[in-house]
Amino acid sequence: MAIEFIHDSPGITDVPGFRVGATGCDIRNKNGDRLDLALIVADQPCAAAGVFTTNDVKAAPVRYSQTVLLSSRGLVRGVVANSGNANACTSTQGDSDAQKMAELSAKAVGSPHDIFVVCSTGRIGELLPMSKVAAGIATAAARLSNQASEGMRAAEAILTSDTRPKTATARFLWQGKKISVAGFAKGAGMIEPNMATMLAFIATDAVVESAYLKTSLKSAADQSFNCVSVDGDMSTNDTVILLASGVSGVVLNESSEATLKKLFQEAVDRVCFALAEKIVGDGEKITKVVAVEVLGARQRADAEKIARAIGNSLLVKSSWFGEDPNWGRLADAAGYARTGLDEAKLDIYYNDVPAVVAGRPLPENKLRWKEIVKARQFTVRLNLHLGDAKFRLLASDLTDGYVNYNKSE
Repeated sequence: MAIEFIHDSPGITDVPGFRVGATGCDIRNKNGDRLDLALIVADQPCAAAGVFTTNDVKAAPVRYSQTVLLSSRGLVRGVVANSGNANACTSTQGDSDAQKMAELSAKAVGSPHDIFVVCSTGRIGELLPMSKVAAGIATAAARLSNQASEGMRAAEAILTSDTRPKTATARFLWQGKKISVAGFAKGAGMIEPNMATMLAFIATDAVVESAYLKTSLKSAADQSFNCVSVDGDMSTNDTVILLASGVSGVVLNESSEATLKKLFQEAVDRVCFALAEKIVGDGEKITKVVAVEVLGARQRADAEKIARAIGNSLLVKSSWFGEDPNWGRLADAAGYARTGLDEAKLDIYYNDVPAVVAGRPLPENKLRWKEIVKARQFTVRLNLHLGDAKFRLLASDLTDGYVNYNKSE
């Protein structure tokens, strides 16, 4: 049984049992009509799970959502999300505003006692214009639909410095019934796990309890959203939510057949992987997406530490922007990760072209390295030859465009 995967889909409207609505309510206070608020609503209360930023400074909607998921035992009606204002570092007023967003959303869909998860992204340290948000929630609720066009509007409504929406869908058949997993995400700057300035909303029509959803989501996030880096900054608002409507009637839990569990996890993984890759590919003013692969480590933590040292090195990122295959900077960053690397065993490759083998440079390959780093996407691979552990990080270059853009943000 194969997974059907759609790289650019309408997002959550691909999943039966959910409707979405989006609107623009000028949260940025720029007198514009840009979409900036979205609702995701299940036809009936549904199971939910989330993973959130590990930053000590958590935005009000993150704190609120973590609390309601715990108190409701993972049973919610939907999600309300806004862009343009992070509602972060806003003290007790921010907490009140996050709760009010949830209450307004429940009332707007005619279920005042239902629970909503709340997510925000945008500028830190400013209070939400709640009169505008309230009007936007009412308008978005009036637009609720399972039409693809509204799904795309919702994907656009959560964008900040992104240049394009990010969506994906995976489907598979189980005993004649179709199971769907689909989602949309945002993220372009302050991208560094765990997780990033990112929001991601994923839904399925399988019957799945919250605890199983949490396990599935954490597994997928650890291999996707937590394996990307654009600029090394961790946000206050990172949130990934997974919802299950149960409309398909296919029950999935720890007692389910192994094949069903494998297919479901693969579907969740593929959607998360695709959304994470799209986030890195849309990093603020980037020109390169680079896969940093570290193999042959003693343990995964060592491989990850080296990959992050390389992916977050300003010298390395600048060389990628300059299309300079300066492998010495890779070796230097790998060394200062201080995992006990043995230089005499180190291999470094650009794609499949060796730059260093067993610590010995191969300058005769330099012209081939230079061609590789001209591409928008390429891989740098380090083999430590110390064990069997590995880690893969998606990273980007650092451009003058990024610096200029963020001077005014």
